[in-house]
Amino acid sequence: MMNPRIKFGLVTGVIVGVLGWLAVDGINADATYYVTVDELHAMENPNAERRLRVGGDVKEDSIVRKGDSVEFTITQEETELKVVYVGRDPLPDTFRNGAQALCTGRLRDDQVFEARQIQAKCASKYEAEPGNAKPVYDMEPASNKASF
Repeated sequence: MMNPRIKFGLVTGVIVGVLGWLAVDGINADATYYVTVDELHAMENPNAERRLRVGGDVKEDSIVRKGDSVEFTITQEETELKVVYVGRDPLPDTFRNGAQALCTGRLRDDQVFEARQIQAKCASKYEAEPGNAKPVYDMEPASNKASF
């Protein structure tokens, strides 16, 4: 018969090993690699990667809605990439012509990037109008009087 301490040690070792394997496997499954459009085009086998993230500016007048999907083109410097969004979530309100888009998905065999998630930022929305912006340190301090 086996010593109870040895049994406990073996069971504990198996449990710790399984939990460690699950943690490593979960991290690898959620890994997303950011690449530029040029790097994506230069990759030998980009569809072998599980998930990729690529970003760029949405090309003017390239957004076309087709049923449940949205097709558009992103540009990064002089390079373009066709993207089709097939995700379930609605596109962000800031997604429009000229917006910066970050697409998460994979490159299909036909060289179209199939995005499952889109993040967008409209640069002009966050810029202050010239001459009207005051630095935070230049603003009047709030009154220290408490009102009850």
